Amino acid sequence: MSLSSNHLLGLRGVPRSDIELILETAATFKQVLDRPIKKVPTLQGKTVVNLFYEPSTRTRISFELAEKRLSADAVNFSVSGSSVGKGETFRDTVRNIEAMKVDMIVVRHASAGVPLYLTRVAKSRVINAGDGTHEHPTQALLDIFSIKEKLGRVEGLNVCIVGDIAHSRVAFSNVYGLQAMGANVSVCGPSTMIPRGIERTGVKVYHDIDRAIAENDVLNVLRIQLERHARGYFPNVREYHRYFGLTEERIEKNNPNVLILHPGPINRGVEMTSGVADGDYQIILQQVANGVAVRMAILYLLGTRKENEQ
Repeated sequence: MSLSSNHLLGLRGVPRSDIELILETAATFKQVLDRPIKKVPTLQGKTVVNLFYEPSTRTRISFELAEKRLSADAVNFSVSGSSVGKGETFRDTVRNIEAMKVDMIVVRHASAGVPLYLTRVAKSRVINAGDGTHEHPTQALLDIFSIKEKLGRVEGLNVCIVGDIAHSRVAFSNVYGLQAMGANVSVCGPSTMIPRGIERTGVKVYHDIDRAIAENDVLNVLRIQLERHARGYFPNVREYHRYFGLTEERIEKNNPNVLILHPGPINRGVEMTSGVADGDYQIILQQVANGVAVRMAILYLLGTRKENEQ
């Protein structure tokens, strides 16, 4: 079996069979990561460039580890110190990198649509590591993998995404991926952070966090991007935490069995208290660990896919 596409640009329109194949392959690679020698020669001889135009810790390290665990040659590109600072265009940068005979490009960029553009100017397989407020498919896939690993299924579960939905690439990828896997998806947050008309996609909307906790099996809590635009969408951090922050008291009162996810990094005291972030409700560190296995699966499936496969 193989994926239906040469690239992973997002989860919108991706068939359930592709997602299931990635999850099954990730489960196999997670077994590899539990061995004393956490490496396989699967992508030996392949070269992967991590083309990151935005700061990243978890995603970048996770991809680099995944590449090394598969025995691929990983090359990291940083904007600082590159010819971009000398005025080189994005297209020229990519064409020059590809001239060095690379096989795959993992790209993160502040502008939505850059991974799609890459597929038109480069011959390499492209993996979207987050583009603007568009999508972050590998994060959603590791979230889905983590939910299935913990609860045994995804289909039929009630999953609520909490926070700034309108400006989150993680939120949209989760909506598409979870719906494809048969989950009932909802969102919760201030009205200023909920996209207009999102109900038309089959997503339920909450503005009451207590009700969202009570009626859902899983809460995927997004980071409030305080360094960007977020402060303009609610009065202050204290008010946001008062109305939408997760506390141990809130969870115990409404649904002590709810499962908490967070893509990180966490703003403690904003999205959730330290008691929730470190407590028994959450699987945040498991998400981080699962990210390596999921990204190994994606790299393997794309890196071994034949050109003539449909």
